[in-house]
Amino acid sequence: MTLTGACPICGTPRPANRASCDPWYCSVACFKSGNGIDQPEPPSCHDAVTMTCPVCQGSFTASGRRRFCSDACKATAYRRRRDASHGLLTVPKAQPRRPITVYECDSCGDRALAEQHCPTCNTWMRRVGLGGSCPECDQPVTVNELLGQEVTP
Repeated sequence: MTLTGACPICGTPRPANRASCDPWYCSVACFKSGNGIDQPEPPSCHDAVTMTCPVCQGSFTASGRRRFCSDACKATAYRRRRDASHGLLTVPKAQPRRPITVYECDSCGDRALAEQHCPTCNTWMRRVGLGGSCPECDQPVTVNELLGQEVTP
């Protein structure tokens, strides 16, 4: 046999470290094709073969190990794989805080639940915190006062 400088099927040059008298094939696909072994699909070493992008279903020319037609489709596939493991997140409906907020007047010290304007002094009251009416005395009391620690809404 003679020394060939390229793959007899696709013409890929033989690497310098593969000098031999044996025929050289660049891939298993070219070996099968050159030896008459049946293949259901064309050899993968041919860049002229078109592939279908798994994201957008568009055809593109295969190049190396590329699986997607563009970097955008590659990123979309990554996000789909990453997000597939997470369930859908349902955000609860926003609720107003004013009905559960305790306000206190700086002038007279009166407290009110859900009322920002002091009826005695006719001034605006400041927010003390989240709370409600005391079950014993029916006065507005904050959760911070009951628990003795800071509560964040």
